Amino acid sequence: MAKVKYLRRTLIVIIALAIVGLIAWGFTPRPLGVDVREVVRAPLSVTVTEEGKTRVIDRYEVSAPIDGFARRIELEVGDIVSAGQELVHLDPMRSATLDPRSQAEAEARVTAAQAALSASSEAVSAATAEADRARNEYERLRRLAGQRLISQNELDAARAEWRSTEARQRSAEFNVEVARGQLEVARAALDYAAALPGDDDAHHSVTVTAPVNGRVLKVIRESEGTVRQGQSLLEIGDPAALEVEVELLSQDAVKLRPGMPVRLLRWGGPATLQAAVRRIEPTGFTKVSALGVEEQRVLVICDIASPVEEWQSLGDGYRVEAEFVIWEEADVLQVPASAVFRQGENWSVFAVRDGRARIVNVELGARSGLAAQVLEGIDPGDHVIIYPGEKIQDGSSVEAR
Repeated sequence: MAKVKYLRRTLIVIIALAIVGLIAWGFTPRPLGVDVREVVRAPLSVTVTEEGKTRVIDRYEVSAPIDGFARRIELEVGDIVSAGQELVHLDPMRSATLDPRSQAEAEARVTAAQAALSASSEAVSAATAEADRARNEYERLRRLAGQRLISQNELDAARAEWRSTEARQRSAEFNVEVARGQLEVARAALDYAAALPGDDDAHHSVTVTAPVNGRVLKVIRESEGTVRQGQSLLEIGDPAALEVEVELLSQDAVKLRPGMPVRLLRWGGPATLQAAVRRIEPTGFTKVSALGVEEQRVLVICDIASPVEEWQSLGDGYRVEAEFVIWEEADVLQVPASAVFRQGENWSVFAVRDGRARIVNVELGARSGLAAQVLEGIDPGDHVIIYPGEKIQDGSSVEAR
């Protein structure tokens, strides 16, 4: 009987101890589940991204050289035209245009057009020399790059400069054609002004020709009818000579310099296009955002450096997304930006060490939207907590999810 009582008391004690143990275990704090990332060395870029659009570098507006009656324009947007091709026929109107002042003005316009043609020809010579120099410099740097004597960035900058000078050379050549066309227009205006009302030549039409090779970008006036001197009829340009214009916030634009690399993303093609900053315009303008906030913006012009074959499907006014590379290095110790937080005057992270969260002060360098460069404080291979919540304190028990 005594033995039974002893066993009963022993069993009760065991059950009581088990219950106490379960209660103690229930009140013991559990490790907090956290998301962790390893501190690594990897490439890091600091970029500014903004929407932009393409535009033809040299856009030429064909206008009526004289008052007249324009016949219907049969050309359509996208049609290929060559320099000297007939675009519009203007039938003359009977009007008194033979006063001495009009005659003198017409002769003066011919003289001015001849001078403009000479100046444009000289500009072609200068642009050709500049393009030759840039090409020779690129070839020299390409040989040095093959010997690993210069960086790839220097070679890319030289190639972008060569592409830019070639574009300026083409622009200068287009300007010669434009000046030649303007001279023909001025001569046509003089011939028309010199016609007598009863002269049979007054019934002859004046033909407006294309100033350059290119495509029709816009038909401003398609139907026939009376036009005034200087009225716009067509726009012509070369879609193969495109540039990109981007409206950047002024605080981002001040970080840019001519020649900085630009990546063109999400433009519709499979590859990322390479470009370079050509010009940051010195004058800003106010623009109201979609949220109704007034912003100061600056127009940045970029040259496309990738081969034309990669972006030949782009046209005038197409949307692109321009990513300006402000800073970039290939081997950077970094942590996710979501792991960094302010503690007083210092930047800190929660490092996971022996199953506990430890606050570690770090010194940061460059920062992008997703990562931050670490100069001091942690080492490669350490694990840090991303998106730390309010429950996590220094010394908290944690476990990775």
